Amino acid sequence: MIGFRDFSLRRGERLLLSGVDLSLHAGWRVGVVGRNGTGKSSLFAALQGEVEPDKGDIDIPGRARIASVAQETPALDDSALDFVLSGDAVVHAAIAAERDAVAREDWEAVAEAHHRLEEVGGYDAEARAAKLLHGLGFSADTHDRAVKTFSGGWRVRLNLARALMTPSDLLLLDEPTNHLDLDAVLWLEQWLLKYPGTLFVISHDREFLDGICSHVLHLHSNTAKLYTGNYTDFERQRAEQLRQQQIAFEKEQVERAHLQKFIDRFKAKASKAKQAQSRMKRLAKLAGTEAVRAERSLHIDFPVPDRLPHSLLGLTHANCGYGEREVLHDVIFRLEAGDRIALLGPNGAGKSTLVKTLVGEIPLLDGERGAHPDLRIGYFAQHTVESLREGETPIDHLSKLAPGVATQQLRDFLGKWQFPGDRAFEPVDGFSGGERARLALAMIAWRKPNVLLLDEPTNHLDLDMREALAEALADFDGAIVLVSHDRHMIGLVCETFWRVAGGVAQPFDGDLDEYAVWLRTREADDGKAKAVPSPAATAKAAAAPAKPGRKSNPVKLAAAEATVAELEAKLHALDADLADPSRFAEAAMLSRERERLAARLEKAEADYLALYEGA
Repeated sequence: MIGFRDFSLRRGERLLLSGVDLSLHAGWRVGVVGRNGTGKSSLFAALQGEVEPDKGDIDIPGRARIASVAQETPALDDSALDFVLSGDAVVHAAIAAERDAVAREDWEAVAEAHHRLEEVGGYDAEARAAKLLHGLGFSADTHDRAVKTFSGGWRVRLNLARALMTPSDLLLLDEPTNHLDLDAVLWLEQWLLKYPGTLFVISHDREFLDGICSHVLHLHSNTAKLYTGNYTDFERQRAEQLRQQQIAFEKEQVERAHLQKFIDRFKAKASKAKQAQSRMKRLAKLAGTEAVRAERSLHIDFPVPDRLPHSLLGLTHANCGYGEREVLHDVIFRLEAGDRIALLGPNGAGKSTLVKTLVGEIPLLDGERGAHPDLRIGYFAQHTVESLREGETPIDHLSKLAPGVATQQLRDFLGKWQFPGDRAFEPVDGFSGGERARLALAMIAWRKPNVLLLDEPTNHLDLDMREALAEALADFDGAIVLVSHDRHMIGLVCETFWRVAGGVAQPFDGDLDEYAVWLRTREADDGKAKAVPSPAATAKAAAAPAKPGRKSNPVKLAAAEATVAELEAKLHALDADLADPSRFAEAAMLSRERERLAARLEKAEADYLALYEGA
């Protein structure tokens, strides 16, 4: 159990939380929500002991293991797989000791290392780390790449994988879905649902919070209030509480007015002085219920395009890629006024490549790109945010797009995008990621595009801004192509889905729920193709009639399965011998025998798979 006892927290002069009293039980999955600046990240820092509360205490069981995602990844020469493995320090040390002992040919140390690996459950550690990498979108050929060769977004994923690898009782995740594609978000959801410890997650992705949370902790007005259920449940409960608060306030105001009227009328009359005094006491004792303060609602919009032709943009038999590397083959894509298309698929499959081809940022390798003369594209990508110029203000950025336009007109426009007053004249250097993204979107809206090509526009945006953006896109008259991991955004905006995978971009006949089902089915099929089937599956396959046009040999299949099982048993027995201190003298011979058996097992598994796939 984690307890907050009269907990108060400041950052500098600013009070973030005051008088928090809460108890959170082991195994709860808690979504931490609230506007930017309410203290979510500071709360995480306090849980990790990085900052001290100004008042009160946090009670965390003394032996609780805490894991979180590092904010930065050093440029290491370590492989991605080894970096993730290092999240489990005990297992990683045992594996390193085993490698070092083998390199020194110290067979006594090898035997000790094998014994240690068995103690700490290290034999399957590499498989677990590889599974985490695979789930977060790393292909098998990247597992041995040095950490320093990955871009910033992929390093964020490596940090996440390392945190998930770390044995923990309390897992703290701050915006874990940023830099993930939808496939990886769906995988992460399933992983977190199986996590046995206590989870705290800060996220602006409401569908993600709906999928994993058992409770929601809402930070607001220096308080923290716990709600049971997911994010949708929280919204419903909070709306009802605000409604009841407003009813109580209005009722109290009526009573106040009635009492004050009596006091004002009779306080000077001796015959009524006692009653007036009584009502004055009653008035002083009223609870003082606050009126519900309307939380600032955000509203933005994309201006109506000056021209909106029906047929806007298209690709015909297009091969898309970079230089000689083809990423997508034979794409036929048409974009018309009113189209709302979401691109689905894993990172690296070609979604961004398709968007860049539509923009015209990269040339076609083959085929044709056709665009209407009145086409005006609004393009948002990660580099759009990064291209904002340090030292310049929002007004400076907009002035360069609109030379000669009056400053007041620019200020009025920026005010609609939540850069009011002097905020429009502040350098972007101190802006948060969400503010930078909002400014980049405002600059796109100023150009009055008739096509919006948006590649992960919600990264760093808070829940209110995401909602406002979704509503603005839903009202947009032009066409939209959207790449996003935010299912709520996709569901509100898009009506058509395209799946980009395996070098092909094609329409997907289904919705997001059906895509999630397809994704799980595909992963299950991939797992069957990579794993040796169980004896029960083998027996079933052997007993089933042969498929048309394919040969089935159940006798050979059963024999191959028996060979694999025999070699696995021998390998397991050898591992036990290597871990036995009484057999130190034989360590060299046993290690060589293990290498020979492992090679035989690998070949036997390959033979088995070949027979199984041909069955």
